[in-house]
Amino acid sequence: MTNSSASATPPGGRRTRGPALPAVVVLALAALAAGGAPAFGAAPPAGADREVRAVLEEQAKAWNAGKLERFMDTYWDSDELTFFSGDVVNRGRKAVLERYRKRYQARGQEMGRLTFSELEVSVLSADRALARGRWRVVKSKETLGGLFTLVLRKFPEGWKIVHDHTSAAEPPKPRP
Repeated sequence: MTNSSASATPPGGRRTRGPALPAVVVLALAALAAGGAPAFGAAPPAGADREVRAVLEEQAKAWNAGKLERFMDTYWDSDELTFFSGDVVNRGRKAVLERYRKRYQARGQEMGRLTFSELEVSVLSADRALARGRWRVVKSKETLGGLFTLVLRKFPEGWKIVHDHTSAAEPPKPRP
């Protein structure tokens, strides 16, 4: 017996895949790709949740002070760092920094005020964590926002973001 959903060829000749992997599986694979397997069944280290939240607090503090380099200090300084947004993949700290510069520090741009809400932290192991929530940047003429999922890894110097998947919400439509 064959799995017709995995091999079906619809009109037009394009193959379709079976159901998408659940987000938790994809994120667990991202954590594994970031350098190791979580210790399932092991108790998370005391204070890890608080330490991960402190990384995001530092991000907002640096952003709101207009210190983009300090904001980027919360990211892994590696060419293996990944940042997904829309259909674009940025690899490496330098590429991520340039993305932020173009969007928020280019001529005529303002960084605005960054806040996070609905933050959920899942400590996966002694040195791996997942953080999810909403981001919001309020500028003088517009408000931006959306969702994010971060994979963090604990290094000797502390927790660093090794993968960032950020989406932007659609801007509100004008009323008719």
